[in-house]
Amino acid sequence: MEGLKAGERLLCRLEELPDGDSRGFPPAPGSFTGLFAIRQGDQVRVYVNSCPHIGVPLDPAPHRFLDAKKTVIICSAHGARFRISDGECISGPCFGEALESVPVRVDAEGRVFVPADAGA
Repeated sequence: MEGLKAGERLLCRLEELPDGDSRGFPPAPGSFTGLFAIRQGDQVRVYVNSCPHIGVPLDPAPHRFLDAKKTVIICSAHGARFRISDGECISGPCFGEALESVPVRVDAEGRVFVPADAGA
């Protein structure tokens, strides 16, 4: 695929990720944990879908990672709240810990790439 660099995989296209919202992605082949992405304008942040408290997936239903106001990431298991900007837990049983951030690259054509082994 043109634009794909060695060691990367295509996660999605920017238009598939609604502005101000989140979307989950299943594990890549050979990986154990899925990922989720949050878009704020042209900025995309990607995290491993695993709560640092006990390692469970954060989403209670597909693509539901944010609170009702879409201002923080929520863990469905214990209600922990994480900042979107850096994944740090700001309340809950894992206060002060953080979600595992995944490097992300958005190319000029709006394709969102992550490392091929993200979530492994």
